[in-house]
Amino acid sequence: MFSRILSDVNKMFFRVLYTFSLYLVFTNAYEVDSYDFLMPNVWPHRDELYLCTPIRISPQTNYYIVGFEPNASMHTAHHMLLYGCSDPGSNDSVWSCGEMQSNEIDDMYSTASPCRSGSQIVYAWARDAPSLHLPEDVGFLIGRDSPIKYLVLQVHYMHGFPGGKTDNSGVFLKYTKKHMPRQAGVILLGTGGMVPPNGIEHMETACTVREDKVIHPFAFRTHTHALGRVVSGYVVRRKNFGDVWQLIGKKDPQLPQMFYPVVNDSPIGRGDVLAARCTMNNTHDYPVNIGATNKDEMCNFYLMYWVQDDSPLEQKYCFSAGPPFYFWHKAPLNFNRIPELEASTL
Repeated sequence: MFSRILSDVNKMFFRVLYTFSLYLVFTNAYEVDSYDFLMPNVWPHRDELYLCTPIRISPQTNYYIVGFEPNASMHTAHHMLLYGCSDPGSNDSVWSCGEMQSNEIDDMYSTASPCRSGSQIVYAWARDAPSLHLPEDVGFLIGRDSPIKYLVLQVHYMHGFPGGKTDNSGVFLKYTKKHMPRQAGVILLGTGGMVPPNGIEHMETACTVREDKVIHPFAFRTHTHALGRVVSGYVVRRKNFGDVWQLIGKKDPQLPQMFYPVVNDSPIGRGDVLAARCTMNNTHDYPVNIGATNKDEMCNFYLMYWVQDDSPLEQKYCFSAGPPFYFWHKAPLNFNRIPELEASTL
């Protein structure tokens, strides 16, 4: 059973994942508990506000997250992200945060990134996406033997609430203490740039896997705002006779932004390249920037995978703008192959 470890604004009083479950289910002969990770009745007082709230995981025990059930509506929350952190971005119970970083000063909440250190994406939701339950024997390891010591929930509120109205959007986490032999991980591919007025632009990024591990992709998710038309992800095998492109998944980001099953679950290893493209259609008479939360648009491809009897990759992010994160290395590719690939899979 779980015991609660909480914090307040200035006294490291964090709500903890280690709490008595509200209910108990049995799956494959092991117990699966539930934790309600929700915004603590926050007031989004202005438009385009990102709020974060943390829970601290008990350091004495390993837990495996095996499912996510959203408690949110697209009419309230534009999107939600669940971060795994070594240290949270703030000691506050709620703070103003951005997708990867936060540069704005808020007059009601303190401002910080979601994570101070050890940032990684665990789960993402938007556009009324349904629940996600991981494959058999797969789970996100958190707690004692994991670098994830805290979980941070981020909710993007596109529109401010009137005075007196609060929100408790979030996610019901399904977890177990039973050892899962396949550890789950997420790689986020993103890019930045500008889409010219009344034009179509392809935003692209690619990175090489540099670790001696084999990952098994099983789900993908796409994310843009209103201008996105299609987002696709690929694995590229570098062969002596040339690059071999294989589609991982492709989706219209205006559909529910859930994690969909991959179309190609072939293992990915050292030397392989992960690539992604967003097709953006700007119908405005002005240019639209693409990048982090202080921009007008976003271009993201999430890849969820498992690793057998090993920890996930150290590589967490792949961005085309700025220095590569972690051990990602930008990989030059001939993206002219993509229209041919997309046409063959429509």
